[in-house]
Amino acid sequence: MTVSLIRPLGSRASTSLHSFHSFHSNLKIIEKPNPKPNPSHFRHFASKMSTGVSNSTTKIIDSHLHVWASPQEAADKYPYFPGQEPTLPGHVEFLLQCMEEAGVDGALIIQPINHKFDHSLVTSVLKRYPAKFVGCCLANPAEDGNGIKQLEDLILNDGYHAVRFNPYLWPPNEQMTNDIGKAIFSKAGELGVPVGFMCMKGLNLHIKEIEELCSSCPSTTVLLDHLAFCKPPTTDEETLAFSNLLKLSRFPQVKFHILGYIDHLKLCK
Repeated sequence: MTVSLIRPLGSRASTSLHSFHSFHSNLKIIEKPNPKPNPSHFRHFASKMSTGVSNSTTKIIDSHLHVWASPQEAADKYPYFPGQEPTLPGHVEFLLQCMEEAGVDGALIIQPINHKFDHSLVTSVLKRYPAKFVGCCLANPAEDGNGIKQLEDLILNDGYHAVRFNPYLWPPNEQMTNDIGKAIFSKAGELGVPVGFMCMKGLNLHIKEIEELCSSCPSTTVLLDHLAFCKPPTTDEETLAFSNLLKLSRFPQVKFHILGYIDHLKLCK
């Protein structure tokens, strides 16, 4: 689920639920359910969480998942990126089966690293199930600038509603604030789609880049995936990361994705 960053700091927390883009006006976002739950339980919970009243028309949307080709699909049409072959099943038929068992109505599919910048597999899924899925594409920071046109095509033509910035895919010795990164970030704002940051190695490494991008284009909505990989602070480094996260509240366009942080809290119990 996505949550507005707390503002102002030090005041009583006030949060609200957001999605990249709503399928319908009655869309509600909840956390990923455990395997084989009771679907009616989650529908009741999602409705109560947002309105306090049970509503059988509430849609349950998984706000973050991936899908990739089966080995046969990879051999025939949708090859894996070399070195990124998956070890687990993630083809769309398996996903649909899991969603039916869990009572999940739809999902945001994020382009997986298994196919890197080749979006053809995910695009095929979006086109086959337009009422069930929307996509988040992966920013291509290639030095030739082709990623800017690719982003525009994916958003306008192929059913994508967001773009992920993975800083570890930028060329060596380059940052997300280089000319290509700023151009893609600005284009996302122009197209009205949010940018999700994947700070897998820690927010402290990328905080200055994120701040610079937010300042350069306030119209671009920002989403910090997995709570920017911050943990309940137990060390000086973790305390600094969490402090940096909260300081981003000065940018009105910043929101965070709470998946992952909940797992940390469970481990702390």
